[in-house]
Amino acid sequence: MYTLRRWWQHNGVHLSATLLTLGSAWFIRQTHGVFIMDLYGTITRPLVDSSAKQNAVTNARVLELQERLVEIENQNQVLRNLVGITSTSKSVGIIAPVIGRSPDQWWHQIILGRGQAEGIIENSMVMSQGGLVGRVIQVGSSTSRVLLLSDPASRVGVVVSRSRAMGFLRGQGSNRALLTFFEKEPDVKPGDVISTSTYSQLFPSSLPIGQIESVDYVKSPAPEAVITLTAPVNYLEWVTVHHPEQK
Repeated sequence: MYTLRRWWQHNGVHLSATLLTLGSAWFIRQTHGVFIMDLYGTITRPLVDSSAKQNAVTNARVLELQERLVEIENQNQVLRNLVGITSTSKSVGIIAPVIGRSPDQWWHQIILGRGQAEGIIENSMVMSQGGLVGRVIQVGSSTSRVLLLSDPASRVGVVVSRSRAMGFLRGQGSNRALLTFFEKEPDVKPGDVISTSTYSQLFPSSLPIGQIESVDYVKSPAPEAVITLTAPVNYLEWVTVHHPEQK
């Protein structure tokens, strides 16, 4: 008994370690290491989840900054174009942002973020890239209301640049307007450019408006033409405002 005890004291630890190692190896082989992988996953999961969340937040922030940069660049390009239009015209216009537009009045009126404080007065003409947009019909201290050419209540005297045929234009609640000619047989065709005429009482002459899309020669009492407005009336963001006496 004494001999067995002494043997265990000298060899028990090594034997236990050997048995534990063999038992662990057998257990891992029997379970194909699933327990070890589960244990590893449990220990590392908080680290992985935290890293994934941080990456997702970082990626979202980068995308947000990229989108902001694209929007700023687009707005700057619009403003540069407007400044270019103003600098080449005979008068210096007032650059104004579009700050209001009712969905049910989308093609009728817009609200500008400039008013009397910036020198805007009633009947000022409103221009954008592409040509005439409308005229100011109401002015406040810091805002203005604009009647668009696309409003059915809008009436403008116009001329066909090529043949000088004249008529009046009225809005149709879209990016197209209807031109009724004064002549019975006007010399016009699709593609002809339309501008304000010298007979226009609300606007100076030669302001670009659009192009003829189609012509109805049999319309009574006078031929009519569908005009595509060249100014982007449907998505205006910035415009230039000119006093009515400024030609």
